[in-house]
Amino acid sequence: MIDVRRKSEYNSEHVVGVENFPLDFIHENIHQLNPDKTYYLHCAGGYRSMIAASILKSKGFEHLVEVAGGFKAIKATNAFALTEYVCPTTLL
Repeated sequence: MIDVRRKSEYNSEHVVGVENFPLDFIHENIHQLNPDKTYYLHCAGGYRSMIAASILKSKGFEHLVEVAGGFKAIKATNAFALTEYVCPTTLL
């Protein structure tokens, strides 16, 4: 799973063990991903992960799954361990 939210959103709360791969820097960091692997992409609600998937598909990535509803939906399932929530303003 890859979290494409901004670093500040990720630092505030995220799924334990999931890498942060901000959409803002996808072009600079794309070399870190393996086009043969399957990636589950999520953002906060689904819009940015859709953009990330589109960019990655244009670069030859074929095994991509967009997580419907994003982090909000992931959190609602209670199926994944999450880091403890930290108010984003305290991270400034």
